[in-house]
Amino acid sequence: MELAGDLVNSNGGDWGYVLIPINVRDYDGGKWREVFRKLNEKHLIPILQLWDLSKEDEEGQLKECAQLLDSLEWPIKKRFVSVFNEPNDSRFWREGADPSEYAEVLDKTIAIFKNQNENFFMLNGAFNSSARNGDGYIDEEEFIIAMNKAVPGIFNKLDGWASHPYPQPAYRGSPFSIGRDSIKAYDWELNLLNKLFGVNNLPVFITETGWAHREGIIYNDNFLSQDVVASYFVKAFKEVWGPDTRVVAVTPFTIRYNPPFDHFSWIDFNENFYPQFRAVQSLPKIKGLPPYLIKKEVVCE
Repeated sequence: MELAGDLVNSNGGDWGYVLIPINVRDYDGGKWREVFRKLNEKHLIPILQLWDLSKEDEEGQLKECAQLLDSLEWPIKKRFVSVFNEPNDSRFWREGADPSEYAEVLDKTIAIFKNQNENFFMLNGAFNSSARNGDGYIDEEEFIIAMNKAVPGIFNKLDGWASHPYPQPAYRGSPFSIGRDSIKAYDWELNLLNKLFGVNNLPVFITETGWAHREGIIYNDNFLSQDVVASYFVKAFKEVWGPDTRVVAVTPFTIRYNPPFDHFSWIDFNENFYPQFRAVQSLPKIKGLPPYLIKKEVVCE
């Protein structure tokens, strides 16, 4: 969070966004109160991404998670929650990708969280838009059609749209490409939602994206150089995502991650910055002005 705050609230910025995964069975209130204290201190708006829902007592797990999150001091009025991660990929969905099951879980989660507090702002679990059928994947278009068949109108219940628009192929794509395999995959997704279900005007939250750089614990020359990656991020923010009024937040993958995903990291294991960190940090930013929490201390004598 220290690094995220230094990155997103720089050069005129304030109240930037940060993605934080949360296990729906992690009820350690003390830990999460400290996390939220730091979020308030750093003026960071969290997007919480749920994960690790088991099949036993789904409703109980979701209710307890919603109660815990409702008890925390959120930095701003809206409470952004993304309901799990890439459910059309079997690696991220329990015993295998299942659109009917995910639709039912999404429906249940939205109802539980909204019943707990109407300020919860519910996002889908972002899909793997570039995956086609096979090897544990279900094509996103096929997946969402099956979801809506299982729970008609499920996409009308969302407050916003979470997206993972990666620059394919092989995380090397141009920042100016379009379509489902590009950093504008959310545009393809929104068009699908409109065409198939008549869903319009969902604000977009890019909760993962980014180019892989060659540099890491093991050098990989299949990826782009760190300097090219930095230049691509600058172009993306300045010329693609930034001017698009539908895009509310972009939280790239990721500040730091273990191998083999360290090629996406913005710092290395010695906490040295890759060029993309300084490049995005130096971009001019607009100060956010959300309704936020103000704590006042009252002293009784």
